[in-house]
Amino acid sequence: MTPQRITLITLGTRDLPTARAFYARFGWQEHLDSQPGVAFFQLHGQALALFGLTDLAKDQGRPDAPLGTGAVTLAQNFATEAEVDTAFAAALAAGATALKAPEKVFWGGYSGYWADPDGHVWEVAMNPFWPLSADGTLTLPDPK
Repeated sequence: MTPQRITLITLGTRDLPTARAFYARFGWQEHLDSQPGVAFFQLHGQALALFGLTDLAKDQGRPDAPLGTGAVTLAQNFATEAEVDTAFAAALAAGATALKAPEKVFWGGYSGYWADPDGHVWEVAMNPFWPLSADGTLTLPDPK
């Protein structure tokens, strides 16, 4: 067993059809195994799910929990600043809300933030200290 891993990330949504439509406009292809109450997207080595907030709280065994958003940031790293700008523009064109336009940041990279229609925060970034593989996979470098 490999304990240090994530295989599925589930985002709670207020309106599943709206969330599905946003990610489709963003260019993500929903997996054929999706069902009326949940949408799945295959990622590199893991999957993302969209699930209604009320159904998610029930599934967690806490049906009255007031689930929220914004305390977690999902991130996409890119090889260049131009790719970051392109991804940021694509998110806005799909209906995302700009939180912070991409800019050079204090740690030496380039980064911006947007939120999906449910308020889930995404960072788009280029980190010159974290080279990506050809397929965009990130492996943290060994310390020097």
